Amino acid sequence: MRRLQIVFALSLGLSAPAFGQSSDPAWLDELSSQAESREQCKVVYFMRFQEGELGGKKTYEARLQCEDGRQFDAQRIGDTEPFTFKACEIQVC
Repeated sequence: MRRLQIVFALSLGLSAPAFGQSSDPAWLDELSSQAESREQCKVVYFMRFQEGELGGKKTYEARLQCEDGRQFDAQRIGDTEPFTFKACEIQVC
């Protein structure tokens, strides 16, 4: 079992740079804190996250899962602006 955990951890660490993401971006801590204070969402995990660049500024995007089951898309342009949150809701076509 321990061997399986180590292999899984190594595969996560090796796959992150391939997608241009760091394995533990510090901005996710800031995002979690803002989600808790602004949306009353205790983040359980991130379903996806990515960093990019737009007009010479860093961009940050993530989809997060709250402890109570809600999900949010969050984004920010630049390093100092607060994140904006959009609740993921059911869509009808």
